[in-house]
Amino acid sequence: MVSASLMRIVSPCWRPSVEGENSSRGGDANGRVDGLLWYKDSGQHVTGEFSMAVIQANNLLEDHSQLESGPMSSVESGPHGTFVGIYDGHGGPEAAKFITEHLFGHIKTINGAEFTSENHGMSADVINKAFLATEEDFLTLVKKQWLSKPQIASVGACCLVGIICSGLLYIANAGDSRVVLGRLEKAFKEVKAVQLSSEHNASVESVREELRSLHPDDPQIVVLKHKVWRVKGIIQISRSIGDAYLKKAEFNKEPLLPKFRLPEPFQKPILQAEPAILVQKLHPEDQFLIFASDGLWEHLSNQEAVNVVNTCPRNGIARRLVKAALREAAKKREMRYSDLKKIDRGVRRHFHDDITVVVLFLDSHLISRSYWRGPMVSIRGGGG
Repeated sequence: MVSASLMRIVSPCWRPSVEGENSSRGGDANGRVDGLLWYKDSGQHVTGEFSMAVIQANNLLEDHSQLESGPMSSVESGPHGTFVGIYDGHGGPEAAKFITEHLFGHIKTINGAEFTSENHGMSADVINKAFLATEEDFLTLVKKQWLSKPQIASVGACCLVGIICSGLLYIANAGDSRVVLGRLEKAFKEVKAVQLSSEHNASVESVREELRSLHPDDPQIVVLKHKVWRVKGIIQISRSIGDAYLKKAEFNKEPLLPKFRLPEPFQKPILQAEPAILVQKLHPEDQFLIFASDGLWEHLSNQEAVNVVNTCPRNGIARRLVKAALREAAKKREMRYSDLKKIDRGVRRHFHDDITVVVLFLDSHLISRSYWRGPMVSIRGGGG
């Protein structure tokens, strides 16, 4: 039972909105709360079923997640599809919340502007433009609030997006969240994990090389600090939306807190907002997609997560993945999972990061029917 005081904390943090969803499939349109766990066990999107869950580890829930299933364009005759967003905030929830409210709208608008009967408008270029438009809008907000709320310059979010439209899968990533495909290998009768995104994290050697090539005159562009590689010795990710203090020098000065201020000025953005984008055709052997923030992948391997989804009932599978990650975290800290379920907010913070998961099941008969028009589904959850 959730206490009244906890519900006051919970209520502003999880505000799903669902339009026209077919609730007969066993899903609760409003999602449910179990302590610091928020979840929607089952719902229907254009090409199958989905499951969502998020658990709060920080003082304030900084992650947001979003699923939109319906029109992918502002043009009435445009295609229908499914949009998934995982926005892993840091420094506060403001950037993740802003992305939730603006990114999908930009995609629909830009898609509509470029729509023709031949290309249906959706493309990697549309998605890239939408990311950059969202970034520009957020930096404009930072400028407006700079004097009254300077800390917003240090707020950012990793942004992972998946779009299924006209039989194609689009993956766009800026940051260190990850999407993994479960693909049936018929010859071996096994479902194998296929990672579809790469992390923009300084712990990855290729990311450090990219940063050094972009900033050849800065020997301190990546620094090994307490055995962890960080960009400018501050942040691990190299791409994000927000983090204005590492994008524009005008925000890297007082009244920003000293820990975010660099000793020397910079001429060009240190972090990028442009996503890495993958486009590929969906095939009948493609079974499901797991979208998750890095908190999940810190404790579960790609194949471990795929095995959980493949061997367990669809209903509540995102929640099951979150709990599997918590069990692994408990083992590392020599705790029993039964004790973990009882711990309060202060102890839960030791688990480092919020975890957000969305699982999309891919039903091939729906993917092939590109004319299929399901009910409009819109679900948004995350920090207040």
